[in-house]
Amino acid sequence: MSWYCDVAPGHPFHGPYHDREYGFPVADEAVLFERLCLEIFQAGLSWLIVLKKRPAMAAAFDGFEVDKVAAYGEAELERLMNDSGIIRNRRKLAAIVENARRLQALRAREGSFAAWLARHHPLTKDGWVKLFKATFVFVGGEVVGEFLMSIGYLPGGHREDCPVQARLRAAGAPCFAVDPAFYA
Repeated sequence: MSWYCDVAPGHPFHGPYHDREYGFPVADEAVLFERLCLEIFQAGLSWLIVLKKRPAMAAAFDGFEVDKVAAYGEAELERLMNDSGIIRNRRKLAAIVENARRLQALRAREGSFAAWLARHHPLTKDGWVKLFKATFVFVGGEVVGEFLMSIGYLPGGHREDCPVQARLRAAGAPCFAVDPAFYA
C-alpha cells in the first residue's frame, strides 16, 4: 500500500497540505466546503493538479463562501468555464453550486455543516457515503472517504508512524474518539 506520508514530505505542494491540513479537525464552513469541493474537483484527476489550482479556485469561488457560491447563476458558470486557472468541468462546477445551496438548507436545519457532521459521527465509510449521497450531488465513495479523512472523521489518512499522526491525536481528530474496531 502506498501512503501519502511516503510521497508528500518535502514536496512543494503535497508537503504543506500533508503536514498542516490533511486529517486535522475543521469547523469553519468555508474550509469544510472548500475541502468537499476540492475532492469533487479531484475525481478523475491527480491531487497534484488540484493543489496547484487551489489558489485560483479559491479566488474564482469567492473563498468558497457558501452563500456567495449558492447565489451563482448561469453567468457565473460561464465565467468559471472560461477561467483557465481552475478545473473546468461543467458537471463539477454545477455540482459545486448545487452543493452550496444544499449546504444552506443543511445549515438552516442543523445550525452548521460542522454540527451536521458531528451529529452523525461515528459512521462507517459506507454509512457516510449513503448519507452524503442523500444530501449532496457528485459524491461517491472516493470523494466522501477522502473528504472525511481530510477533516479527521475517518482514519487512514496517515501511517501510524507518521509524525503528523501524533499531532492529529493531540488536535482531537474525531476518528480517534472511536474504537478502531468500529471501522473494521
